[in-house]
Amino acid sequence: MFRVTIRGAFEGLDEDDRAALRTSIDSFQVAFTEAGTFTCDRSLSAFTFRCQVPAGPDDGEAEATERAVRALAAHGYPHRVLRVGVTDMRDIKIRRKGKRH
Repeated sequence: MFRVTIRGAFEGLDEDDRAALRTSIDSFQVAFTEAGTFTCDRSLSAFTFRCQVPAGPDDGEAEATERAVRALAAHGYPHRVLRVGVTDMRDIKIRRKGKRH
C-alpha cells in the first residue's frame, strides 16, 4: 500500500467548482482513501490531496504517483501539481511496546 500526498494549486475554478469544493471539503475528514480527499485554504487556491494506492508486488513510487495523479484528475478540478510525496507502507516498521517487569 502506498500513501501519496499531492500538494498543488487550483487554476481557473469557475463558480460551480468553487461551490462544489466548499460543500464537499471537510477539514476534519482528513484521510488517505482510494478516491482521495482534499484539504485546502479558504480562498480555494492551494490544496493537499491525499490518497491511498494499492501496491502490487513490483510496484514502485512512480506507479503509485501515476495512479494518484489519475485519482486527482478524476475529480475534474483544474489544477497544477507542485509537489508529490509517496510513502510505501510496506517499508514501515511498527515498534510494539514490550511488557515491562
